[in-house]
Amino acid sequence: MKIGELSRRTGVPTRLLRYYEEQGLLHPDRTDNGYRDYAESSVQDVQQIRGLLDSGLTTEMIRTILPYLSGPDEILLPAEHLTPRTAALLQGHIDRIQARIDCLARNRDRLSAYLAAVRPEPDAEMVDR
Repeated sequence: MKIGELSRRTGVPTRLLRYYEEQGLLHPDRTDNGYRDYAESSVQDVQQIRGLLDSGLTTEMIRTILPYLSGPDEILLPAEHLTPRTAALLQGHIDRIQARIDCLARNRDRLSAYLAAVRPEPDAEMVDR
């Protein structure tokens, strides 16, 4: 399929699809006239890339692990292919995710405490009805 069709089917602008190619995330064939020719599997690849980007992974990390992804829920990265650099990249990302989770949990707790302090108590008469 051509880039416009892939864009339509994934909702990803053609500009981003070209960027993914520049970053080594997509590898379309080229037709005789130079047009990109994407395989049917590119739809799932683009969806996978979007999900990984949305989770905060960088294109460098995605390029490293993408060959080992067999779907959105499974990474098949044999231990012999996990380099110290890749392990450090992934651990750094895990640490950043955990820091965000901790920050979100603190903010949730503070907002809940604030609401509990300022929200009026339910009227006992209203509760009996």
